[in-house]
Amino acid sequence: MIDLQESRKKIDEVDHNIVELFETRMKLAMDIADYKRSVGKPIFDAAREEEKLSMLKSLTDNEFNKKAIADLFKQIMSMSRRLQYMLLGNLESLGLAEVDAITTETDTKVAFFGEKGSYTEQAMLEYFKTEVTGIPMGTFGEVMQSIKEGKVEYGVLPIENSSTGTLSDIFDLLAEYDNFIIGEHLVKIEHNLWGVQDATLSDIKKVYSHRQGLLQCSEFLKQHSDIRQIEWGSTAGCARLVLEENDISQAAIASERAGEYHGLKLLQGGIHNEENNATRFIIVSNKKMYIKGAERTSICFEIPHQSGALYHTLSHFIYNNVNMTKIESRPITGKAFAYRFFVDIEGGLDEPAIKNALHCIKEEAIEMKILGCYIPVH
Repeated sequence: MIDLQESRKKIDEVDHNIVELFETRMKLAMDIADYKRSVGKPIFDAAREEEKLSMLKSLTDNEFNKKAIADLFKQIMSMSRRLQYMLLGNLESLGLAEVDAITTETDTKVAFFGEKGSYTEQAMLEYFKTEVTGIPMGTFGEVMQSIKEGKVEYGVLPIENSSTGTLSDIFDLLAEYDNFIIGEHLVKIEHNLWGVQDATLSDIKKVYSHRQGLLQCSEFLKQHSDIRQIEWGSTAGCARLVLEENDISQAAIASERAGEYHGLKLLQGGIHNEENNATRFIIVSNKKMYIKGAERTSICFEIPHQSGALYHTLSHFIYNNVNMTKIESRPITGKAFAYRFFVDIEGGLDEPAIKNALHCIKEEAIEMKILGCYIPVH
């Protein structure tokens, strides 16, 4: 019968040897970092690592050990690269420049989805805190296109609501356009039912709002199932439409700012489902930059359609002790049953662990794109 204490003693001895050998290996990694610094050689060498893993797996005939050894040395090599990135500093940039702050003037043009009085305009005014020239846009795509063409310096778009989740259209546009998230802002959403001055709640037969507005007020609308729901533009645009048509049977779900701006009558306030209803907005630019102190990074990537591909991609966050705060998937246009993954992680682009993880994902994925680096709302 095996002596448990004796076996544990032998394991302790083996573990001590492993630690000593690990420290020796990391010292050698420091020597390699010095060499790479002197010749400008990139840190990550995918071909070399694959060759190394194949050789190590060939040292055993046990199939379980082959996989375990590969996983173990992938993590060791990842930590080795992380050390080298720390030693080399900013030698390998991820392509975005650090700036101290975003400066705006009264003539700084900022595109926002919706119209005067919209929640997106509110997010714009609250985020920039100074007078800027707001340019309303009818669609999310128009905002992104105007940024791309340089017609505006920044754009503001909604990306996620606390009760209805993410806006998938925005993720698709972030992948399509070469624009970058440089900031985010949170706005408390308080939907109200607005009609013309002579209307009462009992008069209403049709209600207009953006799709998100209708979803976020679904409980109220269930209680008034006789009211026909019509999805139409932004919430502020719906308020304007009700004013222009001047029909007592029509109402709009919109913000207090939008209703008052268009001179409408409040038929019922606070009709949203959740008391703590809030929407997260992103600030977008065509400049490849991030504000100093940014501590959240957003990326998207496409990976091979094979077993374990997503696991191995996400393992780079694990190996580098990077916390992932969100993951979404979206179908890729023109590729049947192929998906692009969108991920938010804690950490800025100046951090060695983030650099290590993203460089590795970039090398292993079919495509990887940095969507932005910014200071998150808390």
